[in-house]
Amino acid sequence: MPSRSLSACRYGFTFTQIKGVPVYHPDVRVFEVTRGGKRVGLWYFDPYARDGKRSGAWMSEYRTQEFFKPTTPIVSNNSNYVKGKPGEPVLISWDDAQTMFHEFGHALHGLNSNVHYPTLAGTNVKRDFVEFPSQLNEHWLPTREVLGKFALHYQTGAPIPAELVAKIEKARHFNQGFKTVEYLASAIYDLKIHTASGDKPIDPGAFENQTMKEIGCPPEIVMRHRPTQFGHVFSGDEYSAGYYVYVWADTLTADAAEAFVEAGSLYDKATAKRLHDSIMSVGNSIPPEEAFRRFRGRDVDTNALMRDRGFPVS
Repeated sequence: MPSRSLSACRYGFTFTQIKGVPVYHPDVRVFEVTRGGKRVGLWYFDPYARDGKRSGAWMSEYRTQEFFKPTTPIVSNNSNYVKGKPGEPVLISWDDAQTMFHEFGHALHGLNSNVHYPTLAGTNVKRDFVEFPSQLNEHWLPTREVLGKFALHYQTGAPIPAELVAKIEKARHFNQGFKTVEYLASAIYDLKIHTASGDKPIDPGAFENQTMKEIGCPPEIVMRHRPTQFGHVFSGDEYSAGYYVYVWADTLTADAAEAFVEAGSLYDKATAKRLHDSIMSVGNSIPPEEAFRRFRGRDVDTNALMRDRGFPVS
């Protein structure tokens, strides 16, 4: 039967499970994604843990959209939920649900792509713009429309109580001062060590102490990871000197989410269309800063991040 996820409704997508498509494991389900009756692409869903499968959750793109040789994308979401016994529902945590929305945001980014060249399509964008659509999609999880349909008691069918949702929202702001400083300490270290002079060897521990002193990092807050085991610092071109992009993506996300709040609903059609036309469909065919301006009408308001994390700013 055709189905439509609420986060996909912003883009007019319908997901219909199809059979007879080759899969690499019996647990994998395949959905044809259409808009207005026309195929947009295929979405593979591989939800369960099993021997030999890597841990965590991720999105993969098996085929990238392009018009150079008209091609629709094939993307997947992969998780590690524990499969229930036959006839039993699969229960997941709030964190797991949030991660699913995050990874599905990557999938939507790939499916919405509408550019000419595959090298510029979908998630082939700068790292902050890779995480921007996925982190933005997390904002739809706690909405009444989603929770009222999917967050139901597995025995009684009762929706999640509003009081519990309020507690979850309040808890989201807990300890954000510590977390923000902790993250920024690592991001600044990453940038500084990559721009340091290469004339002589660098002691990473001493460099850390010097950097934390320079930026006035409180001694009670240490870097999230010790520099010598922090994979994001030296792990190839993908991340080196780029750890800051996650907090910048969070800033983009917070400001973009406020556009929907200002419009009166996270399901406002005009704002959703602008998001699609300016961000989700353009890949790297438009400079990211220009894409954001087209959506928001201005440059990023960095105070949006602070508001989203519960800090008292205007």
